Amino acid sequence: MIAKKTCYKQKVNLGAQPWLTARPTRDVIKALTADGAEARFVGGCVRDTLVNRPVKDIDIATPTEPEAVIKLLERFGIKAVATGISHGTVTAVCKKKSFQITTLRRDEETDGRYAKVAFTDDWAVDAMRRDFTINALSADPAGDVYDYNDGITDLKHGKVRFIGNAQDRIDEDYLRILRFFRFQGDYGLPPLDNDAIVASHSRARKLSALSGERVRDELLKILLVLDPGNIFCHMQNAGVLDVILPEATNINRLFHLTKLETAIGGITGVAPDSLRRLAALIDPKKNRPAPRSIAARLKFSRPVRSRFNSFIVPQIKLSPHITKNKQMQLLRKIGAEQMRDLILLSWANELTSSTPLPRSQTETYTSFLEMCAGWQAPKFPLTGTDAINLGIPKGPKIGAILKCVEDWWESHGYTADREQCLERIYMEARKTKGQRSD
Repeated sequence: MIAKKTCYKQKVNLGAQPWLTARPTRDVIKALTADGAEARFVGGCVRDTLVNRPVKDIDIATPTEPEAVIKLLERFGIKAVATGISHGTVTAVCKKKSFQITTLRRDEETDGRYAKVAFTDDWAVDAMRRDFTINALSADPAGDVYDYNDGITDLKHGKVRFIGNAQDRIDEDYLRILRFFRFQGDYGLPPLDNDAIVASHSRARKLSALSGERVRDELLKILLVLDPGNIFCHMQNAGVLDVILPEATNINRLFHLTKLETAIGGITGVAPDSLRRLAALIDPKKNRPAPRSIAARLKFSRPVRSRFNSFIVPQIKLSPHITKNKQMQLLRKIGAEQMRDLILLSWANELTSSTPLPRSQTETYTSFLEMCAGWQAPKFPLTGTDAINLGIPKGPKIGAILKCVEDWWESHGYTADREQCLERIYMEARKTKGQRSD
């Protein structure tokens, strides 16, 4: 048992935050405290409020055990969902807003992947079982913050630090290695905590024991931090990439892609994308089987697997000297979203070998992205019925003639209208008939 501290309450108050004073929040707190138990906000909502970041999720902790939590919520007409009741977690849904409520816990057994927990009424014990000091903060309904591990000081100075012994915390859950790098990317400032780096390096091989789903979810979050290239360099130095992503040999391209997304973020549709950033790390010339092996290891769904493969082995090859008409043809073929991804990856690849690029190439890539932003695929104005109405017999000939006319329409920038296309199909039909007569 961890020794109980004597002074927890800090002279810090969250203030009248919208999420804190909102009616659904007040209703849930009222229900949880109806029988005299305490309830506090924990984790991200407290941490992010202290650094003036938007609060996404509201998590609440209480010494009340899960079954009693459910009864309290239902007594006040709040929907309760037993989302993780064996680990003490209940989800409350109040006025379409979800709150994750967890009973205070202590670890009884851990093996690096799963934990067996027991419930407690000790806030300090619950705080000490968490991963980082900045994640162990709690606040009461009045907004007063409780800090058992100097998390407020660490948050202020950009220090991502494990609670207690870093190696012990990692041995409880190996995924904390990846969480350390994610939180360093989101909240940390250099230098990185040396104890955390040493412990991560010594336990990196243990990551292979984790499920592909857990590694995937954390990896994709890391790719969305402000400067993922820098974080991936640290992960590489710690031996982490050798275990979870040995194909990541192109961190330099990730650096350039991230800078591009920021520099041209004003163009509609250009925004950070974790899967695109993952693809930037892979050199297809060195890793031909990469899409299949990575997708299998990280348990990608079929649509995600298909999209990822299209980045590594694209259907088309882009050139910085491509004409506007050819741009339109390619856009119609694969769509604006995929084209935008390929442009950014191609542009980033060019930058890895030639920085800066000639102005003409930069302008071409920029105009192509702007075209993607406002793209609406033109629809070929003719159908097989039009061909039949012109007297062309049913059969494979109709398809061949329509394809010929569509190619002509496309090569002229989709400017020909329906009447012009009908004239063209009539010409093609006569030409075909003449060839048959010969």
